Amino acid sequence: MVVFVYWLFCLPTILFKETTSTVVESHTGELLGARIADDGQWRFPALDSVPYRFEQCVLFFEDEYFYKHPGFNPVAMGKALYGNIMTDKRRGGSTITQQVIRLSRKNSKRTYAEKLVELIKATRLETRYTKEEILTMYATYAPFGGNVVGLETAAWRYFGLPADQLSWGQSAALAVLPNNPAMVRPGKNEGTLSRKRNQLLKKLWENDIIDEATYELSILEDLPGKPYPLPQIAPHLTERIRKEYKGQRIKTTIQGNIQSQLNRVAKEHHQQLRQNEIYNLAIVVMDVNTKEVIGYVGNAPTTAKHQKDVDIITRPRSTGSVLKPLLYAGMLDAGTILPETLVTDIPTYINGYQPQNFDKEFQGVVPASNALARSLNVPAVRMLQKYGLPKFYGDIQDMEIAHIDKSANYYGLSLILGGAESSLWEITKTYAGLAHTLNIYTNSSSEYVQNAFQGYSYRFKENDIATQLVSNAPIYDAGAIYNTLETLRDVNRPTGEENWQFYEDAQPIAWKTGTSYGFKDAWAVGVTPQYAIGVWVGNADGEGRPGVTGIQAAAPLFFDVLRTLPNEGSWFAKPYDALTEIKVCSKTGAAASIYCQDTKNILIPEAGIHSEACSYHKQIYVTTSGNYRVNSACYELDQMKAEVRFVVSPAIAYYYANKHPDYKELPPLHPDCTILGEQPMSFIYPKKNEDVILPKDFDGTRNDLILKLAHRNPDSKVFWYLNDTFIGDTETFHELAVLPQEGDYTITVVDEDGNQLQQQIKVSKS
Repeated sequence: MVVFVYWLFCLPTILFKETTSTVVESHTGELLGARIADDGQWRFPALDSVPYRFEQCVLFFEDEYFYKHPGFNPVAMGKALYGNIMTDKRRGGSTITQQVIRLSRKNSKRTYAEKLVELIKATRLETRYTKEEILTMYATYAPFGGNVVGLETAAWRYFGLPADQLSWGQSAALAVLPNNPAMVRPGKNEGTLSRKRNQLLKKLWENDIIDEATYELSILEDLPGKPYPLPQIAPHLTERIRKEYKGQRIKTTIQGNIQSQLNRVAKEHHQQLRQNEIYNLAIVVMDVNTKEVIGYVGNAPTTAKHQKDVDIITRPRSTGSVLKPLLYAGMLDAGTILPETLVTDIPTYINGYQPQNFDKEFQGVVPASNALARSLNVPAVRMLQKYGLPKFYGDIQDMEIAHIDKSANYYGLSLILGGAESSLWEITKTYAGLAHTLNIYTNSSSEYVQNAFQGYSYRFKENDIATQLVSNAPIYDAGAIYNTLETLRDVNRPTGEENWQFYEDAQPIAWKTGTSYGFKDAWAVGVTPQYAIGVWVGNADGEGRPGVTGIQAAAPLFFDVLRTLPNEGSWFAKPYDALTEIKVCSKTGAAASIYCQDTKNILIPEAGIHSEACSYHKQIYVTTSGNYRVNSACYELDQMKAEVRFVVSPAIAYYYANKHPDYKELPPLHPDCTILGEQPMSFIYPKKNEDVILPKDFDGTRNDLILKLAHRNPDSKVFWYLNDTFIGDTETFHELAVLPQEGDYTITVVDEDGNQLQQQIKVSKS
């Protein structure tokens, strides 16, 4: 009874507690990379089964009756005992089951007492596990020389192949190694290793496991030599998985052929970029339909000095302009704008914040789609103010851009220009979420997916994620997304960058660049109906370089990545159920008013039908000569005529006219007429209550303050006053230089018609 109880409980619950290596595979099982186990051993996690060739080799070398005995072989043990007594040679006669027990006990003693313990535990092992499971344990934990443990590890280290692709000669060579790995090492004792392998191959031939031709070819194969380095196809993903799933074998969604091409592209661009002391880059490619990551390049193949081991994909960096499309989609979804609504682009000063366009120029007004495509900063800030910072911040939280984790007020309006940080992973999966939403909507019965922005993963899943469809858009509706992607399909570029024919051969893609303040981060992110691509270029240590811009550094890399992907040439289907047709003013993009003479029909999100009608086209009355504006209070009806004009404020006209030579200023008001409430003047600089700093030149001389004014009638003479002191007059170009002392001032201007305008400012010295 005591013996039975001992036998019943002699095995621990977990037989092997050794740490294992982290192993990363592609979606087809190709080894992408591995990390050594904590104990310094290359020990891959257990395979599901032992390959047939190795199984036959190890059985005929170690234990021919493995599938027939109960854990020990009395005949083999008897022969071993007889040989030990009658000769100087020592034989164990152990079965594979007994060897598994010995491996689990880590006991190097080869005494008869130890043999007895192994025998008892081996019989218990046979009752707990199947023969296949026992053989798998042996193949996983058997030593193969040095710090190489397990068949799969040995196959990669000695032959650079997965175990199931080993030839008969290779399988036989590995089958004989665990018998005495301390003596039979690759690179040493080749004669002994060759003899044992060839004897095993001959035995396989004699037992009809292999034919004669296979035997003859197998004995000619090379023996294991110096260990091969393990593949490093996706090193940063491998390290990420080591941190997240340490010691596990993880099958990923990475497509090996695409990953290899991305590695090549990354290497080529690194060679070019480092000439400008730009050393780091990152690439991630996602399938927008399956939410699988199919390519992952965490960094350039640079040096340790330049942080080659940093995984840029997961690191937060300034977002630059890559959030602008989300704001545009949000405003379309809310009906705040239509795709081509004119938005203001003039010098803007909001609570101490003064954004600047990349080219330092202003358009006056510009279509919202054009402002997005050209990545204009000032319109973006003004649009964010109109949409509402808290509302946009809420959209970001709903899309789970996790690194933007401080309050909306912390970021302020600079949020839209890179005032927040996010990772390439988060930004790319957010763009993928837009495409995923649109695809699901058009492929279903016009329904939305609940979790479009979640679930993007590099881990392979046997079963598809359940998709919960709802009738209402969780964030942005399909119409707003479609209009946004249509806008982004037009190549976005800074003003003056027209030479983009180089990219005409690329498949259709909606994409956006971004550049952070100080030229530290260059982004390019985009989507097709199938893929989402995100690239980042810069220096991991945050050093800025003049060439680190989205258009110069990231865009060329982005399109080279695009070319590595299968070119389907398709575009997103129109979500007709989420769009409605409306007549808009061709010039202003707003819903057509009764005064809009040139109109067109476009498809817009349904919320857009409630947007404001065009307010730029107005009916005015002029004299028959057209020289003056008049009204019925001051002029005879039969001596005036009606005209429809495109009218903007004086401040907007100041910049708009420079970009549009065909713009016609309103005629001046007739001297006998007045229009209640009309102000023909507007300050361009400084803005109301603005703090003005007078900088010094290199020689210490302070620069003048240049006062600027827009007047609806530029030829009018304007008189300037600083507090109550007259400081000059201007005509045609209303700019005046002054050099005031520090303090608070009131600027007053009066034109020759008696119109007056005042502005308070505060002057400081740098």
